[in-house]
This record gives sequence, C-alpha cells and structure tokens, in this order.
Amino acid sequence: QAQLVESGGGSVQSGGSLRLSCAASGYTYRPHCMGWFRQAPGKEREGVATIDETGTTTYADSVKGRFTISQDNAKITVYLHLNSLKPEDTAMYYCSADYGRCYYGGYYPPGYGNSGQGTQVTVSS
Repeated sequence: QAQLVESGGGSVQSGGSLRLSCAASGYTYRPHCMGWFRQAPGKEREGVATIDETGTTTYADSVKGRFTISQDNAKITVYLHLNSLKPEDTAMYYCSADYGRCYYGGYYPPGYGNSGQGTQVTVSS
C-alpha cells in the first residue's frame, strides 16, 4: 500500500528555519509529482510547492524565496526547507504525490493524489 510519511515539523520563532521530510513507500515507481500543501485552522488548503522527477519545481507566491523543495529520487523522498518563517506560515503541512500532475500558484486541486498524515509547523512572533 502506498504511503507518505512526513517528519520534521516543530515550533520556531519568527525568522527561524525548519526542514520537513517526506518518505514514500509502497510505490511501484516514483510518482510524477510530489509536493507539499498546508492547511491552517479555518482556512482552505494551499499548495505550497511541488517537484517532479526531472527536478522542475513550482511554488506558491506566498513562499517564493523562502521555501525550497528538493528530493532524493533514489529514496523517493522529498524535503521542504522552510526559511525566514512567519507566523502566517503556521499550519499542518502535508506531503502529496500524484502520477499525473503537479499543482501551481497556491491552488491545491480537490481529490489530488495521495497525501500523508501531516506534520505541524508553528511559528511564534
């Protein structure tokens, strides 16, 4: 059974950094697109970043220049490096994977691929 397991969340002060990891297991081959979305209480899901098997990336405008997505294809693992964190980045962060498409511009499509259980990121001012 395909699974995505996130780790690396935590609590930091504004301006701090974190690195999130997502390990995929049970996949026959690497999904075309893996990425991260987030959801804060009372808000809609936001597509944060994606990376495909060639290394092409997309980012939401809200995180461009601060977050970086990277991968280890051999391990089918993706990372999200969160820098210059702001209180508005506080959310549950989820890993995602899909064989067919990536997402762009902060939009997270309904019914998109697979996702993990999430890891909490809390940024205090």
